[in-house]
Amino acid sequence: MIPPQEASARRREIEDKLKQEEETLSFIRDSLEKSDQLTKNMVSILSSFESRLMKLENSIIPVHKQTENLQRLQENVEKTLSCLDHVISYYHVASDTERIIREGPTGRLEEYLGSMAKIQKAVEYFQDNSPDSPELNKVKLLFERGKESLESEFRSLMTRHSKVVSPVLILDLISGEDDLEVPDEVPLEHLPESVLQDVIRIARWLVEYGRNQDFMNVYYQIRSSQLDRSIKGLKEHFRKSSSSSGVPYSPAIPNKRKDTPTKKPVKRPGTIRKAQNLLKQYSQHGLDGKKGGSNLIPLEGLLPSPPRGSLPTPGQMLPVFAADVSKGHQHDFRVKHLSEALTDKHGPLAVEDDMLDVETDAYIHCVSAFVKLAQSEYQLLTDVIPEHHQKKTFDSLIQDALDGLMLEGENIVAAARKAIIRHDFSAVLTVFPILRHLKQTKPEFDQVLQGTAASTKNKLPGLITAMETVGAKALEDFADNIKNDPDKEYNMPKDGTVHELTSNAILFLQQLLDFQETAGAMLASQETSSSATSYNSEFSKRLLSTYICKVLGNLQLNLLSKSKVYEDPALSAVFLHNNYNYILKALEKSELIQLVAVTQKTAERSYREHIEQQIQTYQRSWLKVTDYLTEKNLPVFQPGVKLRDKERQVIKERFKGFNDGLEELCKIQKAWAIPDTEQRDKIRQAQKNIVKETYGAFLHRYGSVPFTKNPEKYIKYRVEQVGDMIDRLFDTSA
Repeated sequence: MIPPQEASARRREIEDKLKQEEETLSFIRDSLEKSDQLTKNMVSILSSFESRLMKLENSIIPVHKQTENLQRLQENVEKTLSCLDHVISYYHVASDTERIIREGPTGRLEEYLGSMAKIQKAVEYFQDNSPDSPELNKVKLLFERGKESLESEFRSLMTRHSKVVSPVLILDLISGEDDLEVPDEVPLEHLPESVLQDVIRIARWLVEYGRNQDFMNVYYQIRSSQLDRSIKGLKEHFRKSSSSSGVPYSPAIPNKRKDTPTKKPVKRPGTIRKAQNLLKQYSQHGLDGKKGGSNLIPLEGLLPSPPRGSLPTPGQMLPVFAADVSKGHQHDFRVKHLSEALTDKHGPLAVEDDMLDVETDAYIHCVSAFVKLAQSEYQLLTDVIPEHHQKKTFDSLIQDALDGLMLEGENIVAAARKAIIRHDFSAVLTVFPILRHLKQTKPEFDQVLQGTAASTKNKLPGLITAMETVGAKALEDFADNIKNDPDKEYNMPKDGTVHELTSNAILFLQQLLDFQETAGAMLASQETSSSATSYNSEFSKRLLSTYICKVLGNLQLNLLSKSKVYEDPALSAVFLHNNYNYILKALEKSELIQLVAVTQKTAERSYREHIEQQIQTYQRSWLKVTDYLTEKNLPVFQPGVKLRDKERQVIKERFKGFNDGLEELCKIQKAWAIPDTEQRDKIRQAQKNIVKETYGAFLHRYGSVPFTKNPEKYIKYRVEQVGDMIDRLFDTSA
């Protein structure tokens, strides 16, 4: 039950809410009444406005229709007058524009084209409305004269403002490819911007209104001449620079001139200069760096020092190489001609070699220049020539410059063929850097020549094929003639040092290191097997490895044959040792070792075995000295017992035989050469140990025996003196 107080409070709360609701209801009723009154007033106003609007409309509509008719009549009159004025204006076009057409478009192209547009419209009007009127003939004649002036202006602008690209700018343009940083685009302004815009406007007018395509022939003839002259100018720049300074101008040379670009030049390929310099060094220094010891410099200084890896050499290499050699072609090509082509009796033929280098570099730069300039020409052409004529015009434009490059390339191939015939191998080497550059540039060439005729596209592949063929012929001839180089006594080194054939062969193989992919591709191009059809870099590398092994095998067989020229087996062994050691070091100190290892894994061990075998053969030459000191047939005596005459004579003969043999060998072998310091010391030390030990034992046993009244006559040398004598072997300066 709810308490009375709580119920009373609840009742009061309800009564308050009821009172508030009654007040709200009263307010709403008042608002509705006011709203109804406002609505009635608005309806009354709108009804009055509608009535007045209807009255106004009924009054205005007749006036509007009358005014509209009057305006239509006025417009018809104005149009009629305008048409009369327009027609009459055509009869005045000739007189109004004749002076402008007669004076030509030079310096006033915008005004001139405006006049031509007026004449064109007049021609169209008279053709449509009065084809027999004399005015038509008059404006037609004026139009043709104006068109001829525009054609003449086009030719004049192209002729006057088309400039040959300077060699310095071309070198700067092609040098940016090898910069480490992204170079700024080298601008090529074939025509000033204002002139270019005039040329473009004239070309578009001639296409659209002149119905004339002759200007395209004018365009390609002028631009073709400039392109050809630019490339020829670059070539002439190389020739002049080399004749004046001996070194062609290159943007990398800081000579502080205004026009000297700051970018690096295109990397110059390895060419004959490297071979000539090496052969020059060979002739001046010994393998140990001293003059007179040999005709070769130390391999440590000559060759790069890459990480050493497993390498093929001759031990087990010889049988494999010999099998390959039997497949070679027979050509009368002497390796000595490489040296003869590079050096003569009076010194290196530096001038001829530099000229070869200049011609090679010039051609390579001209090829790169053609690509860049042709790309630039195509960009210019797209602004001037209509799209459907661009490819054909571009094809015609580049023909002279491209034909010039191809002709020069064909001349290089022809010269290389003649060089092979006359055994001048130095000229053949120029093919390698050029071919490598052509193949590297071919993707850009193909891109530039897109859309040209098939005959144009096939020119570069044809030249590449010809160079690969002649290069492969040179490689095969070189390998075959390494094998067939004759054994001539006068051509053999008297001191048993490294043969010229060996140095030339290794030098040639080192040159191939700069052109591994190129040489491999040359060899692959001559393969007719199924494996060659799926040519890849690995296949090419194996072919080159096989070729190098073939050359080394041919060289080894020839050296064996040449060694028989020596009557002294010991000198023959020294000769083979020097040559094998030189070959091994050359392989180890260059990437040749990795190439040989592709097909011959045991070559290094094989060469070391051959070297050790020749050392042992050489050491046998000392047996005729040490045999006098052996126990064989020596008298047996007891201390204190007097020797018989026969026994004393035997001891005397042994001492004398040893002394004479030692002196003879030291005298002879002192003039022999082992250029490699390490090998020379090793052979001396080994021989010294053997002889000193044997002689020391003999001297200890018989040195105090009273076998003669003059012991100093027979005991001429102490053990240390014998060692000193052996230490002076292979040293003409000792």
